Amino acid sequence: MTRFSLRAGQLNRPADVAGDVSRRRFFDRVGDGLGGTALAWLLSRDLFGGSGLLAQEVSPRQLDVYDVAPKTPPSRPRAKAVIQLFMQGGPSQMDLLDPKPKLDQLHGEGYFDKVAADLTGPEQAGKLFRSPWKFHQHGESGLAISELLPHLATVADELAVVRSMHTTHPNHEPAIFKYQSGRLIQGLPSLGSWIVYGLGTENQNLPAFVVLAAEGSPPVNGTQNWHNGLLPPVYQGTPLRTQGAPLLNLSREVSQPEGALAVERDLLKRLDRIHRRRRPGHLQLDARIASYNLAARMQLEATDALDLSQESKPTLEAYGVGNNTTDNYARRCLMARRLVERGVRFVQICTQRQIWDNHSGIVGGLKKCCGRTDQPIAALLKDLKQRGLLEDTLVVWGGEFGRMPIAQVPDRKNLSTAGRDHNPRGFTVWLAGGGVKAGSVYGATDELGYEAVEDRVSVTDFHATLLHLLGMHHEGLFFDHNGLEEKLTSVFEARVVHELLA
Repeated sequence: MTRFSLRAGQLNRPADVAGDVSRRRFFDRVGDGLGGTALAWLLSRDLFGGSGLLAQEVSPRQLDVYDVAPKTPPSRPRAKAVIQLFMQGGPSQMDLLDPKPKLDQLHGEGYFDKVAADLTGPEQAGKLFRSPWKFHQHGESGLAISELLPHLATVADELAVVRSMHTTHPNHEPAIFKYQSGRLIQGLPSLGSWIVYGLGTENQNLPAFVVLAAEGSPPVNGTQNWHNGLLPPVYQGTPLRTQGAPLLNLSREVSQPEGALAVERDLLKRLDRIHRRRRPGHLQLDARIASYNLAARMQLEATDALDLSQESKPTLEAYGVGNNTTDNYARRCLMARRLVERGVRFVQICTQRQIWDNHSGIVGGLKKCCGRTDQPIAALLKDLKQRGLLEDTLVVWGGEFGRMPIAQVPDRKNLSTAGRDHNPRGFTVWLAGGGVKAGSVYGATDELGYEAVEDRVSVTDFHATLLHLLGMHHEGLFFDHNGLEEKLTSVFEARVVHELLA
């Protein structure tokens, strides 16, 4: 009789003579039994799971393999893809999309005691500070938009503006975690990862979740903005470069005939299959193999998808490509359109690091932020609509919180340095396309823009609404982790804001 020892890794070890088993020998041989059990399990998979090691792969459920194959959502989706315009830093709502006439009237009066608990720089707190810019009504909806956003004003009737957002932390890092993953802590799946986990993607030759960040200026929290967290690694976002090759080392150093490449890829698939069947349940391994396979398929399609030379001159000019102020962001907005056009499920566009964090010099700083992004964003919405893509592409604009109605004055001898501090109690986001009620406003902050008071929308409500537009329910989208059903909305009470739906 032969034994297999998991501990020693040896075959054909003679069995002990009956009755000649010491205490030490007994515990030593327990490992043999466990090894035999494991071997029997592995052999049973080979015997009954297919004809040999090169047989077709067993089902994902058997191997715990996760992929990005397209999945049908449980409910009829309003949107099929998402473009997230993440305005990291906290755009000032009362200067952009939430006009406050009362703030004009009370300009210069004290308000410190009301907001002191939320200030990150209380020693720099000033008086109530009116918006330096005028608001005008636009479109058939009469939506009030700041003069800082003249291009967005031309698409006012496409927007569903939420003026009653609120969150739970006044500092960037935790608030960004909350906005991107539903909770204040790091290491959890991002919004894009959850959506790709639930829906997969239509185009298997491109990443399901693409990140277009500014080169050399990564967002605060870095890769956590597109992290897979506790979800399998295959659902993590893939950053693509906006200049040059989309991914480094994507192209082969030595060209080969297509026939030779096909044979090589087929052999690699067979070897990968053998390797994975012998190591079931290794999610990192599955993700690595999937990434290599995707890279091979991307060699042609990714380069084509991000090649803006294929666009017409009027289109490039409409986005602001070639303009020193708008070029960087314009390229990424245009690439986002090209990606969703090709079936990519989720595209995240990050602005340069914290440009909306206007603690000081807001007159010049906020104008610069809008100058970089306003034209490209408006062009993106028009382009999507003209191509028939806006109706099933959900565009989401917003930051992690808003700003205070009082001034923040770093230099009291020079009031022109005034800015605004963080404000988690009230801020504004907008949505467009993808089944939202175009040309609408939902909710309100108080008369000074400090706190959401009417039809309040939490970040959790916001996430639940986005999932609903994509055909998923926030309670039904979960991942079993350590015995818990983890969700984007976690254990928090959440509601779908049906008033935002068309």
